[in-house]
Amino acid sequence: MLLDKKKKNKAEIPTSSLADIAFLLLIFFLVTTTIDTDKGLQLVLPEKGQEQKVRSQNIANILVNESGLVMMDEEAIELRLIAEKARQMIRENDNIIFSVKTMRGTKYEVYVDVLDQLKQANAKRISIAEPEA
Repeated sequence: MLLDKKKKNKAEIPTSSLADIAFLLLIFFLVTTTIDTDKGLQLVLPEKGQEQKVRSQNIANILVNESGLVMMDEEAIELRLIAEKARQMIRENDNIIFSVKTMRGTKYEVYVDVLDQLKQANAKRISIAEPEA
């Protein structure tokens, strides 16, 4: 008779400390996670009002229009060829300054791609001109 009245043990998971464990895990991951920050374009800009006279042969004009077409010294050029052309120009003239000018509707991605191409060519002197209306 005693055998029939025995209670069966039910398996239970203790949930009383579940909130504490979740909170500790949350704090742990918040403290140990590193957050990537955008580095930006890393350009050194001159102080406002600082102007210098430059000879015209030391300036290479790069124009970018709204549709993403690029002109370098009044000559249409593909975006991927800018670095090669810029390297050649730097070899010929060590004091060359690349003046990048865009139109108001130019996509930002194309503008950054042009700057990246100049950086790949190790261009140290880059001038950013005001966009045309």
